[in-house]
Amino acid sequence: MQLSLEQIREWMTAGFAPRPSNAPPPRLAAANASGYSIDSRTIQPGDLFFAIHGERFDGHEFVHAAIEAGAIAAVIAGSQLGRYDSDAMRKRLLLVDDPLAAMQRLASSVRRHWGKRVIGITGSAGKTTTKEAIAQVLECRFRVHKSLGNLNNHYGLPLQLLRLQPEHEVAILEMGMSRAGEIAALCKIAAPDWGVVTNVGTAHAENFPDGQAGIARSKYELIASLPRLGTAILNCDDPYVRQFGRDFPGKTIYFGKGTCADPRVESITPMGAEGTTFTVLADEQRAEVKLHLLGEHNVRNALAGIAVGLASDISLEECAAAVEAMTPPDKRGQTLRIRGTTLINDCYNSNPQALRAMVDTLLTLPAERTIVVAGEMLELGPESSKLHRECGEYMAKRGVNFILGVRGEAASIVTGAKSAGATAMFVDTPEDAGAWLNENMLPGDTVLLKASRGVRLERMLEGLQREG
Repeated sequence: MQLSLEQIREWMTAGFAPRPSNAPPPRLAAANASGYSIDSRTIQPGDLFFAIHGERFDGHEFVHAAIEAGAIAAVIAGSQLGRYDSDAMRKRLLLVDDPLAAMQRLASSVRRHWGKRVIGITGSAGKTTTKEAIAQVLECRFRVHKSLGNLNNHYGLPLQLLRLQPEHEVAILEMGMSRAGEIAALCKIAAPDWGVVTNVGTAHAENFPDGQAGIARSKYELIASLPRLGTAILNCDDPYVRQFGRDFPGKTIYFGKGTCADPRVESITPMGAEGTTFTVLADEQRAEVKLHLLGEHNVRNALAGIAVGLASDISLEECAAAVEAMTPPDKRGQTLRIRGTTLINDCYNSNPQALRAMVDTLLTLPAERTIVVAGEMLELGPESSKLHRECGEYMAKRGVNFILGVRGEAASIVTGAKSAGATAMFVDTPEDAGAWLNENMLPGDTVLLKASRGVRLERMLEGLQREG
């Protein structure tokens, strides 16, 4: 949202760098910021730069670069003012105690000034695809603002709110977390009116001594933060999530396959690499949907979009047509053909539940031979080896022909797969996996690529595409 620097200064409770007592206020205060950034490499002329002190970088080191790139001003910690000794530079600075907290205050003020509907989305898996499904449906009737990519944390969510424009009628925001209290903190900034919860898995279990129960309580923070007249949209097929509406005073809508769901899926038919067909029943109306996304898990993600659309007075027919127009987001179930082999690129992220779901999807596709390239799953805590091993056993029992574990704890996937009778092998790097696949994949094979983001499994795919 375009704001004057004076308005920004007021909403952030910021100050200007000290100037001589007889000097007039900086003329810059009358100027407008047209964008917002925490990365000096992405600065566009007119942007406001926030010098965030992150885990790997201190933004105060890049203030000069941001100003040179065209930033209208920079928000810095007052304690760092001594870094900038020229009067010309000091005129371009807004001083706060903590630039991150100031950015969050500004985002919260923008959200409240804008004043329209915010839909928050959380879950252990499927947040981004669910966001895209909801946006696709709501765009039938509304001017929609949605999070870019998966910018869903204490840095990304405020930046998404700052992108709001007066003409937007609804905002759709992902809310991620790795620790208790983080979703509640995001909700204080975004003040969601509606909340969507996809599922509760074991991602980030290393930060939760009580495992899934603790993760569930953290996901519930979204529902607990909704206003009394808010709306909760919940996956009734997840044993934790379906409990979230029990004490919620507002409107509760359930989606899924279970009898508690409306909208409810009645039948699901895989269409090979083309996607999935399903029938949805809502308020005694029925629609057939040809979803161009792979797997039953994506049917639920699309169904969440339909549920939000129906609650927004969009017809079932329009909702069905909207989700049919969806295409796979980057690295999330994309189907590729290389030298006669079908590859399912789902290597954006992974956890045990998501891996099993994609293995089930793989086995619905036509194949002479099925191969799973399974990278390490991160942040699973003390149960990590056990969870990896169980995934290997699961793949073996489901009949996957070959399992290639990549990096670290993926060695336990291979151990579990071999113990259950499967053929499996471990390699140290994505590049090693690419070399193996380049030598061994055959026309007619169907290959699933799945790993946590930190493994960078797409490096293997890049090598294959160059060779292909």
